[in-house]
Amino acid sequence: MAQKSALKSMWVKLKSFAIECKRVLILTKKPTKEEFRTIVKITGLGMIIVGLIGFAMQVTLQLFKGG
Repeated sequence: MAQKSALKSMWVKLKSFAIECKRVLILTKKPTKEEFRTIVKITGLGMIIVGLIGFAMQVTLQLFKGG
C-alpha cells in the first residue's frame, strides 16, 4: 500500500512540474537581436574570466611545485 502511495505522490509531483514548465514556456518570448547580442557578450566574458582564473591558478601551482 505504501508503494502505491509513493507512486501516486511521485505522479502528482511530476504533473505539477509539467504544469509549471508549461506556464514558464507560455511567459517566455524570443529575444531581440540586441538582447541576444548582449547575452552572448556577457556569457563570453564570463567564460573568459573563468578560464583566466583557472589558468592563473594552474600557473601559480606550477610555480610553487617547482615544475
